[in-house]
Amino acid sequence: MQTTHYLAVDLGATSGRTVLATFDGERIDMREFTRFKNPQIPLGGHIFWNLPHLYNEIIIALQKVAAEGISLTSIGIDTWGCDVAYFGADGQLLGLPYCYRDPHTDGAMERFFADSISQKEVYERTGIQFMPFNTLFHLDTIRREGSVALANAAKILFIPDALIYMLTGEAVCEYTVASTSQMLNPRTGDLDPDLLQALGLSRDRFGRLVQPGDRIGVISEQVQKATGLGAVPVVAVGSHDTASAVAAVPAEDGNYAYLSCGTWSLLGIESPEPIINEESFSENFTNEGGLDGTIRFLKNITGLWIFEQCRKEWESAAAIPSDVNELNALSLTSTCQSLINPDDPRFAHPESMTAAIREYLTETGQPLPDTPADYVRVIFRSLANRYKEIIDILRRIASVDIQRLHVIGGGSRNEFLMQFTADTLQMPVIAGPMEGTGLGNALVQVRAAGYVGSLAEMRSIIGRSIELKSYTNS
Repeated sequence: MQTTHYLAVDLGATSGRTVLATFDGERIDMREFTRFKNPQIPLGGHIFWNLPHLYNEIIIALQKVAAEGISLTSIGIDTWGCDVAYFGADGQLLGLPYCYRDPHTDGAMERFFADSISQKEVYERTGIQFMPFNTLFHLDTIRREGSVALANAAKILFIPDALIYMLTGEAVCEYTVASTSQMLNPRTGDLDPDLLQALGLSRDRFGRLVQPGDRIGVISEQVQKATGLGAVPVVAVGSHDTASAVAAVPAEDGNYAYLSCGTWSLLGIESPEPIINEESFSENFTNEGGLDGTIRFLKNITGLWIFEQCRKEWESAAAIPSDVNELNALSLTSTCQSLINPDDPRFAHPESMTAAIREYLTETGQPLPDTPADYVRVIFRSLANRYKEIIDILRRIASVDIQRLHVIGGGSRNEFLMQFTADTLQMPVIAGPMEGTGLGNALVQVRAAGYVGSLAEMRSIIGRSIELKSYTNS
C-alpha cells in the first residue's frame, strides 16, 4: 500500500507534543515533530490553562508539515480529562479554561451531594471515581460563584473538543473524554440529563457525541491559509489521553492489567461493560470509556507528580543530579523502608512536597527520609505498593485472571520504578510503549482511514513496531 502520514497531537498536564506517524501497511514509525511546554497560569486567585497557546502550537506544527511537503491523511488530538473551555454564540473563547489543580473545587463534592444529588446516586448514574476536580463538581462550583463565562457559554467543550472546534468550527463531545467528567452515563453512552438538570445546563450546550474513529470535519479555510495545507480531515481519537494509551497496550490476551504511568498513575483493566456495584463504589473505582465500546475500569492514583514536585525543590541543590535517570538511580543507594499513601489529599497541591511527605511519615510513626535518595526510594516503593493494593482489589471485583502488568507512558522507562513494581507484585511487568498515548492516537487514525480493522490488529502492529522491556521479580 501507499505510505500514509498522520499527525497525533498529544497534550499532557506539563507539556505537549505533536508526533508524525508514518504507516506502510505493516509497521508504524513515530517521529516527534514538535514539543512545547504547557504551563499552568496563576491568575486572579485561580489556576488556568493557556488554550490559545496550545492552539498556536498546533498551528506551528501544521506549518512545519506544510514546509516539509508532507501529505497528511488526518489529524487527531488527545489531552487530559475533566477540564472544559467555554465559547460564546459567536464562536469566540470566553476566557481561559480552569485547571483541575485549582483548589476552588475543594469541598465541591460535599456541597453538590448536600444540595443536589446524593453521592450514591451520582455513582449509580456514572460509575466514576469521586475526585473534587471532576467536571461535574467544577461546573457546580463556578455556577455557585456566578461565573460569567458559564452564564454566557453557548458551547461547553472538553479540552480536546475545544481545540478541534478552534481548528474546524465543529462542536463535538468525544465519548472517552466525556466519560471522565462524572456527567456521562455509561449505560446510555451520553451525558446524564438529571445531572445536567442539577447544574442548570441543557444538553445542546455540549457538542454532538462522537466515538473514536469518527471523522469530525476538515480544518477551516482560515487554518488552511495560516498553515499552507489543504482541507485535512480531523478525526476523533481516544480524545482522553488514557483511552489512546490503553489502545496501544500490546496485549495478546485479556489476562492483564494496564498502568498508564506518568504524572498520574491510572491502573485498571478493560471490561466489556461497566462494573458498578457496592464494592466498586466503596473502593472508588471508575468506569471510563474506551475503544469499541469497552470500559476502562480503573483507579486514578497520584503518580510521578510527587516525584516531579520533589525534584523541583531540589533543582537548586548542586549535589543532586540534574539528569533524571541519575536521580532515579539514587533509589538503590537508600535503605529507607518508609511508605506513604500517594493518594493522601495532602499530596494533591502542597506548598512543599518534601514537607508533606515528612508530615505524613511523622503522623504514621515511620522513619523520616534524610536525603534525596531516601525520598526517591520512598516514592517509588510507595507507588509500587499502591499498585499492588489496587491489583488485589481488581482481582476481587472483576473476573479477570491478572497474570501480568503492561505499563505504558513515560514512567515505563523508569527502570527502577519498574523493578520495584515487579518485585512488589511478584509477577511480570512489561514496559512499553513509552509513547503509548501518541501511538494509540495515531493508530485510531490509521484505522479510521480504513487500513486496519480490529483493535487486535492495531495491537499486532505495535508488536511489530515497538521494542518492549520485561521485568520479573528479583
